[in-house]
Amino acid sequence: MAPLTSIRTSHGKLEIVNQLLLPHVTEFIHVKSVEEAHDAIKSMKIRGAPAIASLASLSLSYYLTEALAASHQPAFLASPEALKAHVEPILNFLFTARPTAVNLGAATRRLRNTLTSSLTSGGDVQSIVKALIAEGHLIADEDVGRNKEMSKWGGDWLLSHVGPDKSAGGLNVMTVCNTGSLATSGYGTALGLITYLHETGKLNKAYYTQTTPYHQGSRLTALELQTLEIPSVMLCDTMVGSLFQHHDIHAVAVGADRIGTYNAAVLAARHGIPFIVVAPISTVDLDVADGSRIPIEQRPPLEACLVRGALYDAGKTSDEQAVVMITPPGLEGIYNPSFDVTPAELITAIVTEKGVAIRKEGEKTFDLSSIV
Repeated sequence: MAPLTSIRTSHGKLEIVNQLLLPHVTEFIHVKSVEEAHDAIKSMKIRGAPAIASLASLSLSYYLTEALAASHQPAFLASPEALKAHVEPILNFLFTARPTAVNLGAATRRLRNTLTSSLTSGGDVQSIVKALIAEGHLIADEDVGRNKEMSKWGGDWLLSHVGPDKSAGGLNVMTVCNTGSLATSGYGTALGLITYLHETGKLNKAYYTQTTPYHQGSRLTALELQTLEIPSVMLCDTMVGSLFQHHDIHAVAVGADRIGTYNAAVLAARHGIPFIVVAPISTVDLDVADGSRIPIEQRPPLEACLVRGALYDAGKTSDEQAVVMITPPGLEGIYNPSFDVTPAELITAIVTEKGVAIRKEGEKTFDLSSIV
């Protein structure tokens, strides 16, 4: 079956699938403005750092395309200076939708650099706007190709690391959260690695955690694996250790900006299981010396109290959905960070579209110069 998609562009429309309603309802939302793109990111209708960056970039491209085609020229197209004064606040605004998503910051910086370089070269308003539109589309289009590259790098490295004897019956790989086509512009990062192993006949089974409170695993990863007909098993977040105790797991593959990676990394280290991070170069922030400097967004406490799903009765699933509260009302004291940070010393390999970096014996940090 065809893979799922997070963003759809056709007939001059920019649409996203509302991930809050998946897997029971597939609803595409027409994103008609930069403000609506910001809201979609903030409200988790779209998530996954690469997909967020693509939507933000495309929303600016579509906005500028409409401005060029307008019968009455907007005031910000009167001069390059007016354009700069108008576009820079938009880029700042888009960044605030998810400031901890490194890809979003990289995308807005690229667009700002395009604006600056076009102004410096003395371009007219039309040429500058067209350069921004092209760059926004390019940011989104690049994602699929690099995802396939890093998935191949990671898959081939893992096969070599495990060795032909242990991988003869196919590899068992666990992942957390959702890092597939729904989190990117296509194919995925860590789930892309799993997909690559499946496509090449080297995967036995994929395992994935539910990933509460948004259930990205049980809602989204489950749907992607089911759609791709990849043999898979879902497990409760608290049962990762049990899985490692009782099953032969060859690796854990995760993306960046995920929920639950630290827990999985600690347990993987305890059981001697390779822990692989698969992420594009745009996710790597070399300005941050270590994980303690990474800002962590605290999500609204209410999110941890609610669950959305299809109504279920006597073995039948309804098309109707509902949001229910699973905690006592008025609960105080809820810890709900948007993601956790895995120390480098627990990571076996880091994969980007340029290759694989591994920690040297005895060292606690990575030299990423060869893969960024």
